[in-house]
Amino acid sequence: MKQSHFNRALTALLLPLGLASAAWAMAEDKGLAYVSNQEGGVTVIDLATMETTSTLDIGAKGPRGIGLTKDGKYLVTANKDDGNISIIDRVTGTAPRHVKIGKNPEFVRVYGDMAFITYEPSSKSAPPPKPGTEAAKDDGNEVKIPGRIAMVDLKKGKVIKEIIGKPETEGLEFSEDGKQLIVTNESDDSITVHDIKTGKLLKSVAVGVYGERPRGIKLSPDGKSYVTTLETSNKLLVLDAKMEPVKVIDTGKAPYGVSYDRDGKRLFVASSKQKVLQVYDATSFQKIKDIPTGDRCWHFSFTPDDSQILLACGKSGEVVVIDTVKLEVTKRIADRDMPWGIVTYPKSLGSLDRP
Repeated sequence: MKQSHFNRALTALLLPLGLASAAWAMAEDKGLAYVSNQEGGVTVIDLATMETTSTLDIGAKGPRGIGLTKDGKYLVTANKDDGNISIIDRVTGTAPRHVKIGKNPEFVRVYGDMAFITYEPSSKSAPPPKPGTEAAKDDGNEVKIPGRIAMVDLKKGKVIKEIIGKPETEGLEFSEDGKQLIVTNESDDSITVHDIKTGKLLKSVAVGVYGERPRGIKLSPDGKSYVTTLETSNKLLVLDAKMEPVKVIDTGKAPYGVSYDRDGKRLFVASSKQKVLQVYDATSFQKIKDIPTGDRCWHFSFTPDDSQILLACGKSGEVVVIDTVKLEVTKRIADRDMPWGIVTYPKSLGSLDRP
């Protein structure tokens, strides 16, 4: 029997027995994908076969944001319903540790042994009201409480600092040197830049003139620009390295997750209500292709070898696999627990992570 086949067979035997630590060691060369499910746990996909191998019990409800440490030791999920995060040790397979965060934790980004988690003390955890409705009027009169970014030491399992953002903190990105944290603030229509060491607000960029509700944000591979999706305006905003807006691009309906490919030549945008993954030339920003996907596909990740993209489609209950050369769907992996976020190990580029 070939070694790769042996590893998969042994993993299948070990997982039902709860021998998680041994199973982690059987990861294929192509790696594993981890999918957070708002109505379940974390789905594990073998990237060699593109088959689901198991579901991790994270000991909490409503996982959305998901992240991994560089060495793959810790997997972290932000759990909306329980207001905490789960820290799963992939090496030992021991029971998850939980750290209380606050109301409605959503995004997770990991840098070194630190996890950064956005949460929203004032959030109602619901879509924005339609313009002109009574709910929208009430929302406009609501006192906006600043969102927070909790910094968690993963080794200690405790919150060591909180950064004060603007109302409804959302997406997170790091500067190229890792010294600054960039945050999209959804209901404030702003992007803020914070010093990671001190938490000090360094800059606030108002984006309302370009579009509303900034969500995903991504640094280009060359470190010279950022892009952010403006969800309810169907726009993509390009900013330079100093966070100055330079260009606005029209997108499909409700753009959310966004990522460059590894060499920075193409830009991918998940247009959740258009039900497509849009591909743009990252220099000219001319559209290359719309790839039909599923319903409400929020986040995606490249495989570690860059050959495929896995897209989590919450409302159609699937993970859509896309060939990055042909730009075509090659497979659909059923996942009925409302997949939200996705990362891989080894770490790869995607809307929620970067190597």
